[in-house]
Amino acid sequence: MSSPDESPVRSERRVTPKGHPVALVTVNRPKALNALNLETLEALRRTFADLVADSEARGIVLTGAGDRAFVAGADIGELRDLTPESGRAAMRRGQEILGAIERSEKPVVAAIGGFALGGGLELALACHFRAARPGAKLGLPEVRLGVIPGYGGTQRLPRLIGRAAALRLILSGEPVNAEKAAALGLVDDLNEDPVAGALGLLDLVLRNGPLAVRAAMAAVDAAAPGDEGLERGLARERELFASLCGTEDMREGLAAFLEKRSPTFRGR
Repeated sequence: MSSPDESPVRSERRVTPKGHPVALVTVNRPKALNALNLETLEALRRTFADLVADSEARGIVLTGAGDRAFVAGADIGELRDLTPESGRAAMRRGQEILGAIERSEKPVVAAIGGFALGGGLELALACHFRAARPGAKLGLPEVRLGVIPGYGGTQRLPRLIGRAAALRLILSGEPVNAEKAAALGLVDDLNEDPVAGALGLLDLVLRNGPLAVRAAMAAVDAAAPGDEGLERGLARERELFASLCGTEDMREGLAAFLEKRSPTFRGR
């Protein structure tokens, strides 16, 4: 069994500046820039399930170990082995896990201290709020690898910042800094210590009646585009992702990333 220091996800108790008990969840793969492999996603699922059932923790802060990355993306080593069938299954599982975070009855704040790219930004998008360190980079670079976001990025980002701004990020693959992300409405708080920023955001929520907060979150979810529309969008996203798995362009894009060179796409 792994020690806590070796676990891909760890959880600890924290208290906000106003004294509210919360949990700090850390994606703990700093040598891999906290990349999301299947083991890490399953660890996140278990951790959040435990915390939602924990009557003590009133909110959750999600961050990444080290000072370089929140989560720098999905694990490229796993992506390159995907077939259309396994790609569809992998995206479905990732969407389910991030969906459970999004539907948490407790407020979840992403504390972004470095790169939040690809699957990392998709994870942050599943949180209710995002605090980031100035200069942190946020983006969805999947098209540069010959694939598309598959954990809900094509669905949540337009809902958050609008279609045109989301298309620019998704289709260019270019990241933006946290200051630009804040101007777009993608980041809610800028702080040199993003965990402190996240705790401050939680204080704004947790000072209020917990039953009212829960009811308000449920009401906002009901007012947003319906679950049926989101589910259709997520299903379409994973089918399109699956259709790209095994293409020459995907193999070239991932190989170029690993070999640190520019890809040559041929549209097949």
